Amino acid sequence: MENTKRSILVAWDFSTVAEYALEHALIFAENVDANVILLHIVKKGSQLDEAKAKMAEAVAKVQKETGVLTEVIVREGSIFTSINDIAKEMNSMLVLMGTHGIKGMQKLTGSWALKVIIGSRVPFVVVQAPPVQKKYSSVVLPVDFKKENKEKLSWAEFLGKFFKAKMRIITPKIPEGQMLQRTKANLVFAKKYLENRGIDYEIDTADGGNDFAMETVDFAKKIEADIILIMTTKNISFQDYMLGAHEQFVIANSAHIPVMCVNPRTDLAKYGSFY
Repeated sequence: MENTKRSILVAWDFSTVAEYALEHALIFAENVDANVILLHIVKKGSQLDEAKAKMAEAVAKVQKETGVLTEVIVREGSIFTSINDIAKEMNSMLVLMGTHGIKGMQKLTGSWALKVIIGSRVPFVVVQAPPVQKKYSSVVLPVDFKKENKEKLSWAEFLGKFFKAKMRIITPKIPEGQMLQRTKANLVFAKKYLENRGIDYEIDTADGGNDFAMETVDFAKKIEADIILIMTTKNISFQDYMLGAHEQFVIANSAHIPVMCVNPRTDLAKYGSFY
């Protein structure tokens, strides 16, 4: 990661979970020396003035409670495109977003959070609760057969460097075959990557009695992890939303553990696959 002053974007909708996202953002900002920007999106231009007034009140409250003066951006647009556009415009390194998980109709149509995240060039950290502590010292890092996982390791390095975090690698229990060989190769790559960078890690294998996404969450609960680091599905489809992409179950985990979501980037494909 670049050692320059960058920004951390917080999706702000005046909700309690947005406040939780800000609390997590302040932890990141303190450790990586970044500015925090509160971003609020309105659907119509006629709502801008009212929104700006409310945002001024919110910033004043944040400054009074934390001593931190955050920046503010209020824009007309759609949360499904504007957050990513502004993250790129502001050279943001992370986007923090609160979510209430998967509820009601979202069980049928897919997680709103996942729809916002897909396509972003920077990771999203999705939270459901306030921070348990002022650091992320235990990171669950699932490693399976997918070749896109290489990008995730750079963010494992990021968390290891700035938080002295230990990577708790978990791999699926799968029978002999091509997927097992790919998983083993990915695991070897991950071990070498982390060892070469001085990142502490430990490896566990899932029991194999459930979906790997569910087992990842169960493992994170068991060890009381501070954050889960995942890749999103490449070329996610409407069917994935309807049936429930694995990521949305991790994002909406019942333990309310924060989840850092990294999207595969086609522009990095030239650097080779994970295995």
